Amino acid sequence: MIGRLNHVAIAVPDLDRAARLYRDTLGARVSAPVPMPAHGVTTVFVELPNTKIELLHPLGAGSPIQGYLDRNPAGGIHHVCYEVPDILVARDRLKEAGMRVLGDGEPRIGAHDKPVLFLHPKDFCGTLVEIEQA
Repeated sequence: MIGRLNHVAIAVPDLDRAARLYRDTLGARVSAPVPMPAHGVTTVFVELPNTKIELLHPLGAGSPIQGYLDRNPAGGIHHVCYEVPDILVARDRLKEAGMRVLGDGEPRIGAHDKPVLFLHPKDFCGTLVEIEQA
């Protein structure tokens, strides 16, 4: 069902510093920051030859990333994102298998302008999983 790893998301307390670290220290290509008010985050994508790293920073008081950073002030891995060919088929199959889809179960448009869903970390070895329609 799942395809390639689309990205690994890292919550960061200082987005500019994190972007500089990847760009200037590691030599990666780094996107400009993109505010995503519907998700309560600002994102920066670090492009690698085989995948991406998504740097997440809180946007607004109700940001879920702020809660994560309150518990993990230095930041850390927030989620992994896998591609699926059809998000609705994947959702239904996962639900039939007893997996919990977060939110109302309906896909939202994610950072790549494609439908995404998040799956409960307790169902995936303690890892928050995002699936994105490829």
